[in-house]
Amino acid sequence: MNKPSKKYTAALAKVDTTKAYSIDEAIKTVKEVAFANFDETVDLAFRLGVDPRHADQMIRGALAMPAGTGKTVRVCVITSGENIKAAEAAGADFVGGDDIVAKIAGGWLEFDRVIASPDMMSKLGRIARVLGPRGLMPNPKLGTVTPDVAKAVTEQKAGKVEYRTDKTGIIHVPVGKKSFTEAQIRQNFNAILSAIIKAKPSSAKGTYLKSLTISTTMGPGVSIDTLEAVSFAN
Repeated sequence: MNKPSKKYTAALAKVDTTKAYSIDEAIKTVKEVAFANFDETVDLAFRLGVDPRHADQMIRGALAMPAGTGKTVRVCVITSGENIKAAEAAGADFVGGDDIVAKIAGGWLEFDRVIASPDMMSKLGRIARVLGPRGLMPNPKLGTVTPDVAKAVTEQKAGKVEYRTDKTGIIHVPVGKKSFTEAQIRQNFNAILSAIIKAKPSSAKGTYLKSLTISTTMGPGVSIDTLEAVSFAN
């Protein structure tokens, strides 16, 4: 195990690890202790009382962050006909049909999101093995399979994030950058917190939100008071 850096150790010393911070206090603290010389991503980690082995307790969704994510997203659209022009006008980085499918099948992956119109889904079978493991396969539940490709492109460019529980019941979601104001991070925090609390499966027993931690890419985690979080979301 690598020994923590001096900068990380110094940042950790400024965090009370025995305390559950209020939401606003946690956001303020995590910005103050961020030490990297780049614009770190601010991340939330929800530890949920769910069993992801059961399909009805797997939480997955997508949400357009009200304050954006601070990240430039390269969007690839697989479509046909008039939708090609609509996607281009909406700001898609790459647009096409069979030609795009062939490029991806050949190993091209210079994009962050893939959107497809329903008429092209039958052609995506040949690249499912490429896109699936990377979390890039278009999905109707996430709004990435849609007849309105222009709207989907706009949402992705504006800061739409996808989230899902991992095998341990944890969801990681980016809620902005270190350079964001506390108000911007709080805006995104409120949106994703409400979405995840509302997604509680009826079959989940016991405590739903077990812990909630906020951190930056390189910085230490700051624990958030789950009672305040649940109270706010409800």
